Amino acid sequence: MEHTAAALLDLEIHKHPTPDTIDVDGFERDLLAAIEMPTEITIRHRPGHFQHLFAGSDYAAGYYAYLWAEKFDADGYEGFREVGNPFDPALADRLKMIYSSGDSRDAMALYAAFRGREPTIEALLRRRGLRRPSDG
Repeated sequence: MEHTAAALLDLEIHKHPTPDTIDVDGFERDLLAAIEMPTEITIRHRPGHFQHLFAGSDYAAGYYAYLWAEKFDADGYEGFREVGNPFDPALADRLKMIYSSGDSRDAMALYAAFRGREPTIEALLRRRGLRRPSDG
């Protein structure tokens, strides 16, 4: 919830037509109420931490990318667990293709070539204790 709330806050600020007019404290409070954020959980990063997200167009509304990357990480590592070896040479060679290809091929096609399919959210949910290991 802490990461997701921060990502949603980042996206909503970036969608606002005049973000420089936002009452940041009120905006955060209203968003957290709208998503029914439990009061027992605090947001991971406050709007003041997002200054780098507004530094230029290349990184705009990019906080959600941390969650996206975490999904790839969990799903990719699960591939090594499935073959029973975190150092499996054949799977590692397919993983190296992602890193060595740079921007020469579609990123999702590279991932699918490594994993045999596109990533799913299930491995991340299991990592976070939100799914049992036997759940698909």
